[in-house]
Amino acid sequence: MEQFRQECLAYHEKGKTATLITKPCKTQKELSMAYTPGVAYPCLEIEKDPKLAYKYTNKGNTVAVISDGTAVLGLGNIGGLAGKPVMEGKAVLFKTFANVDAVDVMLNVHEVDEIVNVCSAISDTYGGINLEDIAAPKCFEIERILQEKLDIPVFHDDQHGTAIITSAGLLNAIELAGKDIGDIKVVVIGAGAAGIASAKMYRQLGVKHIVMIDSKGVIHSGRDDLNKYKQDFAIETTDRTLDDALKNADMVLGLSSGNIISQDMVKTMAHDAIIFACANPIPEITPDRVISVRPDIIVGTGRSDFPNQVNNVLGFPFIFRGALDVGAKKITENMKIAAVKALANLAKEPVPYYVKAAYNNPDMKYGREHIIPTPFSKEVLVWVASAVAKAAFDDGVTDMKKCELENYQDKLRKMIYVDSHESSSLTKN
Repeated sequence: MEQFRQECLAYHEKGKTATLITKPCKTQKELSMAYTPGVAYPCLEIEKDPKLAYKYTNKGNTVAVISDGTAVLGLGNIGGLAGKPVMEGKAVLFKTFANVDAVDVMLNVHEVDEIVNVCSAISDTYGGINLEDIAAPKCFEIERILQEKLDIPVFHDDQHGTAIITSAGLLNAIELAGKDIGDIKVVVIGAGAAGIASAKMYRQLGVKHIVMIDSKGVIHSGRDDLNKYKQDFAIETTDRTLDDALKNADMVLGLSSGNIISQDMVKTMAHDAIIFACANPIPEITPDRVISVRPDIIVGTGRSDFPNQVNNVLGFPFIFRGALDVGAKKITENMKIAAVKALANLAKEPVPYYVKAAYNNPDMKYGREHIIPTPFSKEVLVWVASAVAKAAFDDGVTDMKKCELENYQDKLRKMIYVDSHESSSLTKN
């Protein structure tokens, strides 16, 4: 571990991102076009029509990754500056997986109105805002206000990323089990941003029975210590502990801490249940411990060394790719659900040879150990981005006059398979 620590520190020296110049500036003429006097021409065009900023600047392919560092990736409230390596990492994933230019913006303010004001003030620069590692419950208000106030998509990945990926897995798991989504019991361990957003999405998909658990136990109607977000999930129940809640549960989503689910608890779950144990680096329970007592249960974790990895990189780069390419003004619920269904359907497709090679598994196919695509599948970009783009068009949150979906999918495939960096935008005339 010490060697790995030193390797990681060396990897991060001088940061992980830089500026990429996309136009030449090697002659006197190019200098005069890049800056004065030639730069005045696009400035004046944008002054007349602000929408032309998407044509004459990089706004349409740029996302701000904004954080105040109050809930950083397993590290807690370490502050914006200490969280900067994480946000730079997010920018690396945006660029690597979806060719989206992302810039980390670390905030040294923490109140809802302060963060909203900063985001609003800088929003003209960006085509979208990815909120990241901002503690609940204020993250809910910040996203809601910004979505209402701004005309660019705002997405809090800590909430919706986990919700989207696990929802795709849930749809496929219950299909494999032959269950009806309206009949299942779901337990969510953790009532933070990801837990609440996931539970809301499960409801949208048709789940009716959700038991949510926070640090004090089951969230039930008799408690008087709940904020308004938790109150939405307070139910009439005699369940009080995790042990109680897991009895006959068809799914459990773990967003808490390692090793809190015992094998005895697993034994009490419903037949062909699903466990998403997403605590990192140690899951709530490891797949081997589940399978040894309940081989019928489908297991996923946040780790890459186990099947069914719940990895948010399956969502946010491609959701923004699709939203940016149609000039979406917001990310709607239908756009999120479109991403869920795209991921669920892609998992059923034949697994590409290069994915099998990456996992050294020539037999990889749709089934209990492959209910969601892997982050290495290049097709995720095509399926998710195009589904999100079409949903944005259908919801009327773009100025597009028509949606040339097949043409867009072809451009996305060209971008990833031919290594082209041409614009992937849809035709907007």
